Amino acid sequence: MNLLLISNSTMAGEAYLDYPKHNIAEFLGASKMKCLFIPYAGVTVSFDDYEAKVKSRFNEVGHDIISIHHFDDPVKAVEEAEVIVVGGGSTWQLLRMIHDNNLTEAIRKKVFSGTKYIGWSAGSNLACPTIKTTNDMPIIDPLGFDALNMIPFQINPHYLDANPDGHGGETREDRIIEFVEVNRETTVVGLREGCMFTFDENGIGYIGTRPLRIFKYGVEPYEVQADDDFSFLIK
Repeated sequence: MNLLLISNSTMAGEAYLDYPKHNIAEFLGASKMKCLFIPYAGVTVSFDDYEAKVKSRFNEVGHDIISIHHFDDPVKAVEEAEVIVVGGGSTWQLLRMIHDNNLTEAIRKKVFSGTKYIGWSAGSNLACPTIKTTNDMPIIDPLGFDALNMIPFQINPHYLDANPDGHGGETREDRIIEFVEVNRETTVVGLREGCMFTFDENGIGYIGTRPLRIFKYGVEPYEVQADDDFSFLIK
C-alpha cells in the first residue's frame, strides 16, 4: 500500500491545503498525476466547488484532480484511477455514499494493488477499520460503520488535548477512553493537527512535529514522539 493519511486540511490562519501541499507533491512524485477525487464528505459545499478548491491546490504543486461525481460509473472510475484522493467533511455522509455507490471493495482492491491513496480528516477515518473514532455528528445512517480497513488501528483526526473554556462535558480523551473500554482489541491514535502518516513498502512513517496520543484498553493513554518507532501500530 501507498497511503498518505493527514489529520487536517488547514491550519488556523492558513489557506486550504496549504501546509500539506508539499507533502502531497512528494508523495505523488515528479510525474504529473491525474487524481480521482472523492468529495462525498462535503455536505454544505457543492461537489463542483469542492473539486475546484482541491484542484487549485493540487495544480499548484504540479498535479491534477477530477471528481468522481463526473463519472456515470463510479466503480469503473475507481478501477481506472491513477491516484485516489478523499477529502474531509462529514465522515458519516462520506461512508454512506461509499456504500451507496458500492465502492468499498473497489477502493480496497485498487489500493492493495499499489494505487496511491491520499486522505485528510474524514478521508483518513475512511482508511481505518471503522469510522467509530470520527468527531462528527451522525447526520445520516452510513449503512454500517465498517470502513476500508486498510490500516489495523483507528485514527482520531484533529485530536485535541484541551477542553474549551466554559465547556463542562467530556474531553476528547474521555470519549476515546470510552471507545477502548467497549472496543478492547482496538488501538486508537490521537493524530494532532499538522501531522500525517505515510504507509509504503517500508512500513509506517510519520510527518509532523507533534507527538501522537495512544489509547489502548487497560493502559494509561501515553505519548509517542514524532521521531520514535511507530511500527508497533501495524504489527
